[in-house]
Formats: sequence, C-alpha cells, structure tokens
Amino acid sequence: MKQIMKLILTIIFLGIASHAWAWGLTGHRVVSEIAERHLTKKAKRNIQKLIGRQHLAYWANWPDFVKSDHAFDETSPYHYINTAGNLSPEEFRTALQSSPENNIYKQLVRLTAELKQRNLSLTVQQQNLYFLIHLVGDAHQPMHVGRPEDLGGNKINVTWFGKPDNLHRVWDSSLVDYEKYSYTEYASVLDIHNKRHNQELTVGDYASWLYDTHILANKIYADATIDNNLSYRYIYDNKYIVEEALLKGGLRLAKMLNEIFG
Repeated sequence: MKQIMKLILTIIFLGIASHAWAWGLTGHRVVSEIAERHLTKKAKRNIQKLIGRQHLAYWANWPDFVKSDHAFDETSPYHYINTAGNLSPEEFRTALQSSPENNIYKQLVRLTAELKQRNLSLTVQQQNLYFLIHLVGDAHQPMHVGRPEDLGGNKINVTWFGKPDNLHRVWDSSLVDYEKYSYTEYASVLDIHNKRHNQELTVGDYASWLYDTHILANKIYADATIDNNLSYRYIYDNKYIVEEALLKGGLRLAKMLNEIFG
C-alpha cells in the first residue's frame, strides 16, 4: 500500500512539475538530448564516469525536482536572473557582474569551474553536472532573464486559449507542449542544421548568451502590453523563436560539456 501511494504521489508531482518550471519537462529534455547528440567521444566517456550510461535527459529536470527538498532551498534563485529591461550589451554585462552570487549567471560560472577541477566528491560532481545541464536550458527561456517587478512574468496575467494563466508559464511549458512532440522527436526535428550553422549559434560566453535571452524577453514584454489573450496567433508569432532557443540551448550545452569533459 505504501508503494502504491508513493507511486501516486510521484505521478501527481511530475504532473505539477510539468506546468511549474522552466521549459517544463519536455523542453529541458529537448535541450539535453540535442546536447548529447553533439558530445565528443571523450566527453561522453568522462560523463559516463560520473553518471554511467544514463542519458542526460534523465537528469535534465533534477534541479527542479529537488526544490521540494529543504536541503536545496538555497538553489531556487539559481534558475534565473532579473534585470531592468532594454539594456545595452555593456549595461547588461555590468548588471551580471555586480549581481548576487545566487543567480543563473554566477552559478553557471561556478559550476563550470568546479566541474573542471575533478577533485570534488562524486556526489558533488554529479549534482554540479545536473545543475549545469538544467541551468543552460533555463538560460535560454526568455522569462528566466526577466524583470524583478513582475518576477519574470509570473505576475503578468494572460489567458491561454481562454483559460487563466501567466506569461511565465506560457513560455515555460505551454508553447513547447502545444507541439505534442516527445522530447526525442522535437530534438530530431530541430537538430537538422550543418556544422557551420551550429558553430555560429554557439559563439560567445554565458554573458552574451544571456543577453540574447534578454533581447527576446524585451520583445515578449512589449507584445504582452498589446494583447494578453493568447492562442493560435501567439503560437504562430513565437513558434520559431521558441524552437531556435531550444536548439541554441542544446548546442551551447554541448559546447560547454565538450570543453569541460572533452
């Protein structure tokens, strides 16, 4: 009986998670699946030393799942950074540099440095890897580089096909889940470009990648003031923006993992 109740609670938990966190379950798995397809052989071998033969997608949502464990309470701010809107590249980079330590930018820098050290315990290395996989995905969801006054769109009420929602959740889950792909199917239909094109998408560092996301967020905020009744037209206007963000997230995650483990 206890096992049955545990299973039921797990199913309920996963159902809630798919609507509550960045990119939802599917989006994060798309990013990690694309990344895994672009790992070097050496990087794959070294990652397997940490997590065995399990796919990256299996761990892609772990940092969201552990939010229910009070031992990880301090990690909640790791998933985003809020700044003023419409900043120049220089202003944005300055905002990142002067920001607190517990945000997505500072944590990506920390995680990368620690994973390169190879002298931490296996558990710490594994958890650092899970967070890196997840946070690179978060870095490409526009509402995770949003505005402090509305908590990255969480306080902006909209309707999604007539039902009450908020702007953050629309971008977390609704736009991705509307396509009805499995994560492997979505990775396959997005990951079709040649090597040169992919290399162009991975130019830059964490700060410049987050600035790309900041630019997208500016557009989303501007559009939200025009129409907050979102349905087919909103999907039409943003489908390819979402898909490019997922592809960039996957390719850029592969770049970082290859640099760390390759």
